[in-house]
Amino acid sequence: MSSTPRVWNPIDSSISHMRFWRALCRRAASRDRSGAAGSIAVVISRRLAPETASHVEEAQRAGHPRTLTIDRAGAAARRLACLTPYPPRPGLDRDEYPPAMFAEGGEGASVRYISPADNRSAGAQIGAQLRGAKEGWKVTIIVGP
Repeated sequence: MSSTPRVWNPIDSSISHMRFWRALCRRAASRDRSGAAGSIAVVISRRLAPETASHVEEAQRAGHPRTLTIDRAGAAARRLACLTPYPPRPGLDRDEYPPAMFAEGGEGASVRYISPADNRSAGAQIGAQLRGAKEGWKVTIIVGP
């Protein structure tokens, strides 16, 4: 019996949706493990985080950049700057685009109230896809299925 390469099929549950997108993004990325600047595409799944996906698309249409620069050190200050004008609401999270972990985030970022589960899903997607990414890398945020 010959072995054929596996191709992602939405009906075949043995290859998960997120594994497919992670593999696709890794192929699109140029990762330099020496620490030099690299670039990577990060996909936010519309199926797993529909509110965040909609917010990303809306913010990008409004002129916020698709390609961002990783700068984790300044994230807390940028988060405070963009969220301060938006008071917390019970049962909702405040989602910001660009996210605070990127240099382009902070004051002037688009902020939307969304469900906590959606926000955590999007954060987990970004975190998983940026595992190993270095400060200064360029990241293009894409909305996928």
